[in-house]
Amino acid sequence: MKEIVQRIISDARYLKNIEYGEPRAGHPEGKVSYHITELEENLEKLAPRGISEEQYWKLKFLIHVHDTFKADAIPDSPILRPNSHASLAKKFASEFTQDADLLNMIQFHDVNFALWKQFAATGFYDADRFSSLLETIMDWDIFLLFLIIDGSTQGKDPAKIRWFITEVRKHNETMVDESWLS
Repeated sequence: MKEIVQRIISDARYLKNIEYGEPRAGHPEGKVSYHITELEENLEKLAPRGISEEQYWKLKFLIHVHDTFKADAIPDSPILRPNSHASLAKKFASEFTQDADLLNMIQFHDVNFALWKQFAATGFYDADRFSSLLETIMDWDIFLLFLIIDGSTQGKDPAKIRWFITEVRKHNETMVDESWLS
């Protein structure tokens, strides 16, 4: 996976797209490259807590790919549409790996936020969508660690991640709990 990350970060499309972005809600840092830097710092803080080398490089892969195609996406496209940033990132990532679970993590990395928004507004969330996510993602340790890394940045409320971890742990075993947020 280390070699794949090295190939990704030298890809011309990646290099162009990480320069995209202006400060906005949830991303006060602006450019995707600044977001990536912040996420890499978060990964380094978590790494000593028992993340294996394999997990480390999978997380690094997700960090460098998940938002890299916002520049080419149609804003506010539903995540399964081919022109969403998630679908474009998944398509790009599929050129480097056939790991279906990692590709699904890229595709669905913002579902937790959508579920949280529903829950915060109504006290309920789409249980079918959550069940589908539970069935789609296989490695919940990696997925939750990535959500912590991505959700522990300026402009993002860690309570959303805490809530999601609690919901996932009701259904799946994972080494990740709320203590990973501190």
